[in-house]
Amino acid sequence: MPALGDTTRGRILFGGDYNPEQWPEETWPEDVRLMKDAGVNSVTVGVFSWARLEPRPGAREFGWLDRLMDLLHAHGIGVVLATPTASPPPWLGRLHPETLPRDADGRVEWWGGRQHFSHSSAVYRRYAAAITEDLAARYAGHPALTLWHINNEYCTADHGDEAAARFRGWLRAKYRTIDALNTAWGTAFWSQGYDDWTEVLPARHTHYLKNPAQVLDFRRFTSDMLLECFTAERDIVRRHTPHLPVTTNFMPLFFGQDAWRWAEEEDVVSVDLYPDPRDPLGAQHGALVQDLTRSQAGGPWMLMEQAAGAVNWRGVNHPRPRGLNRLWSLQAVARGADAVCYFQWRQSRQGAEKFHSGMVSHAGERGRTYQEVRQLGAELARIGGEVAGRDVTAEVAVLHDWHAWWAAEQDGRLSRRADQPTLLTAWHRALWEEGITTDFAHPEHDLSGRKLVVVPQLYLLTDAAIDNLRAYVDGGGTLVCGFLTGVADEDDRIRPGGVDARLRELFGIRTLHEWWPLDEGETVGCDGFDGTLWSEEIEPVDDLDERIDYLGGELDGLPAVLRQGRAWYVSTLPEPAALRALLGRIAARAGVRPVLDGLPAGVEAVRRGEVLFVLHHGREPVTVAVPGVHRDLLTGAVVRDEVRLGRFGVAVLTP
Repeated sequence: MPALGDTTRGRILFGGDYNPEQWPEETWPEDVRLMKDAGVNSVTVGVFSWARLEPRPGAREFGWLDRLMDLLHAHGIGVVLATPTASPPPWLGRLHPETLPRDADGRVEWWGGRQHFSHSSAVYRRYAAAITEDLAARYAGHPALTLWHINNEYCTADHGDEAAARFRGWLRAKYRTIDALNTAWGTAFWSQGYDDWTEVLPARHTHYLKNPAQVLDFRRFTSDMLLECFTAERDIVRRHTPHLPVTTNFMPLFFGQDAWRWAEEEDVVSVDLYPDPRDPLGAQHGALVQDLTRSQAGGPWMLMEQAAGAVNWRGVNHPRPRGLNRLWSLQAVARGADAVCYFQWRQSRQGAEKFHSGMVSHAGERGRTYQEVRQLGAELARIGGEVAGRDVTAEVAVLHDWHAWWAAEQDGRLSRRADQPTLLTAWHRALWEEGITTDFAHPEHDLSGRKLVVVPQLYLLTDAAIDNLRAYVDGGGTLVCGFLTGVADEDDRIRPGGVDARLRELFGIRTLHEWWPLDEGETVGCDGFDGTLWSEEIEPVDDLDERIDYLGGELDGLPAVLRQGRAWYVSTLPEPAALRALLGRIAARAGVRPVLDGLPAGVEAVRRGEVLFVLHHGREPVTVAVPGVHRDLLTGAVVRDEVRLGRFGVAVLTP
């Protein structure tokens, strides 16, 4: 199958979404001039152009796109061509209101925004296939075309009648009989037993708490229906251009897609990433998403969108300070990106995102944003040949699973504070600050090559996943597991004992008596640190190899942290410094070392192939020890034993 390397060809792709339909055609030559000056070698075209391409049913207006494709090719700029199906034209909803999605309260999501399509609508799918077919047929042989981009940020749920019919079909394929569904959903509770498939509905608005197993299956169904939409369009373009890779862009750590399953269907895994420039942990959030995306891709990946400056959806939208765009872009490359792209090329003057930045801001060519983009383009061209296609090696895997996340986010849970993103971020942060590079993995993936596996929280685990964790430890691996893991099976049925018996045996837990969630601002004392968010009343086995106890309160003298052999269980969330110290100590025992020892605070080191990236996320100058003699690919300078980094400074070092 084709891959990202077939498009990059030893380069780093640099560019962004180009929406020239927003501008007079006389602007296009100026755009191309600025692109060439900035080192842009790839642009994504057509993401939101359905109404321009098909202004009325069956009409086709490709002339403007023909001229644009020719212009870009003449100047050596490759095109990532999008299918425009994320934003149907108003006429589709007007003529076919059944294509419009409904929310859980039955309200219609009308045109006038975007993503106003029902993934289950046969009419929508038919029109989407038709425009995709004609687009692929017309441009399959165009020399500018390098990659296909299907739809955009798939995220639409639908609770309408057509979705309900498809949901029932999806359930029948999974459970076969209504009795099996009743068993899986636990419908004996609250008199919810179904006698006929026609009684089964999507997870619509209810008077009180919804059936969590029904909600879980509806989330699975929604991800699957969106995936069907993607694969239908993918198969069309693949039939016309089997040699070109196909992608669709994920949102970062997005709740609505099982991204492990989606990644298996893509030739290229791509993501949109927008850390808050005011967030002190913005760089760590970026690193988490980059590590996750690289792991889904199994190698190099594509940063499809980022902001060159401010976004427009937060309560207050701050620009990126001088140098931060460069720093975060190079961080993405360090962690495996072979494409650095933006939304969008030229900042819009109208529409809902006119305050969302572009590579060319409202200030134009002389603006700071474009000048920084221009510098970055030159630097990416300088380092591309040394890093493109290279792997990032990690000896540690963080486990994450969307089904566990979906199940844990039910309304009737013990604490809304102990959510999956919070815990995933906290554990990844501890390893990131310790200077340890991590991959992500699904709990059923092969873990045998990892020295350390960490599980921040996986509320739901299948039998296969539990057996996989046990086999990993039995095979000599070190496992560290957070609280509320292995509580439920794949149907969200609580396992006897509150935690699966195989895991209790693994961690040295005789009895889990009670869960003790903590309030906002509440902590629980432990020997050497304070715990946050959560605590548990655990009776351990008598011969634990190691333990750290709770101090004071109801849990005084009971274990907060347990070790049995190479398996650790952490029943609270230690404060950040304590979690970092704990995971750092366990990693060292497992033979895992930081990329560089003794890094100053705020400095990140990542090795990609033979290239060492050193990234400074602070404003004050620092000196970083880098033993040996290196050459900085960014400056050409020879570096001996240490490198001096200024505000948001980066060194890209080769031996």
